[in-house]
Amino acid sequence: MTKGTIDLREPVITKKDILFVDDDHFAPGNVCIVTGAASGIGRATAIAMAANKLTVAAADIDEAGGAETIRMVKEMGGTAFFVKTDLTNDASMEACVAKAAELGSITYLANIAGLQHIDSIENFPMKTYDLMQAIMLRAPFFLTKLVFPHIRKSTDGVGAIGNMASIHAHICTINKPVYNITKFGLRGLTQSTAAEGEGKIRAFTVSVGFIKTPLALKQIPAQAEQRGITQEEVVKNVMLGKSRVKEMMNPVEVANLFVLGFSRHGKYLVGGDLLFDGGVVLTY
Repeated sequence: MTKGTIDLREPVITKKDILFVDDDHFAPGNVCIVTGAASGIGRATAIAMAANKLTVAAADIDEAGGAETIRMVKEMGGTAFFVKTDLTNDASMEACVAKAAELGSITYLANIAGLQHIDSIENFPMKTYDLMQAIMLRAPFFLTKLVFPHIRKSTDGVGAIGNMASIHAHICTINKPVYNITKFGLRGLTQSTAAEGEGKIRAFTVSVGFIKTPLALKQIPAQAEQRGITQEEVVKNVMLGKSRVKEMMNPVEVANLFVLGFSRHGKYLVGGDLLFDGGVVLTY
């Protein structure tokens, strides 16, 4: 790499990177559905949950990426099945949950799939607004609705739903109006879910800043060119400008937060938010 550039490849995940938790519910007979499992945080979460002995239903529209995730899970010694799922289609999501139920007892749901579009409110395309709302807020609600009865009828009726939020569930930045709206909405969904779960079906959000995912990494060269600065300066001064930690998180570090939240150590995480943002939100 030339001076000022950074490694734009998605980090490799190894066993030593994964948080392992001894938990009676982390067993092959229990199923964790993970959306957005074909890449990024979704892939890392699918791998981490499978490594913790759960059977994973890896949901995504991307078959090639999904197949790679399954290969990586098997390499770790875990068990996962790819379930092609269109999060804009109710029948497809119903089929995903039905398939997951065939694999075992649905115990956990990780709503991670997302997308980004940067534009001002006055220029924002409504088709993109509808797509982002469908994938990032409506689908998590519908999947939550679908898995609730499955968790309730399990042996002890215990389970958890984790939703991928963001620092943009706490603060708003310009030209990301719909991303902001959906992430704030996920916190409302999470707290509503936790209220109805009565302590047995927990719900929580995970809020982080910029992560080394394809979604974030592909923005770096373009921003460097637009601003006339190096890629390294984009990361440190633009993306992590308000962060006290000048280093982007790896996807598996975010996945580990889902492991923690789903585990017995998350017993009191009921409607709460795991804010691991390097100090962006609370240290202005």
